[in-house]
Amino acid sequence: MPLIIRGARSPKPGFVSPDTADIDRFTPIDGVDVPDVDAYLLLDVHRGDEYLSWRPDDALPVITGRGRTPLTVHEGIALVTLVPEALEKNRCFMLLGSRCGDRRVPALWISGGSARDGGSVRRGAAKLGWCWAGNLHTWLGHAAAAARLAG
Repeated sequence: MPLIIRGARSPKPGFVSPDTADIDRFTPIDGVDVPDVDAYLLLDVHRGDEYLSWRPDDALPVITGRGRTPLTVHEGIALVTLVPEALEKNRCFMLLGSRCGDRRVPALWISGGSARDGGSVRRGAAKLGWCWAGNLHTWLGHAAAAARLAG
């Protein structure tokens, strides 16, 4: 996350929310087949704007039913590292492809600078956190790709 710098819009490094310290527990969900290689391509990646205001529990079957695959935590971080403009105010996204066995769904958004996250020091920085699977947010889509392609 510290490698994510949103350019001129925010020269601050990205960070993991303190309440997401267990992010290493989040692994790909059943049906998300991540290639066992050092690098692979994601094809036709969308941050899921069409799913703004959708609950993760409702979005996942629609995304997979359309033949798309939800992004994992690592893929979301890679996307925003390589394409910082993919993360915009009010157009951020959840990473339905990773879960840890509870109701939390990881997400990437732009920090509003809450006191528990370091206040104004982190305002505008990319933030990795989580939201509940049954909640909707007007500003969080659900990122997905058409496929994963390994060498």
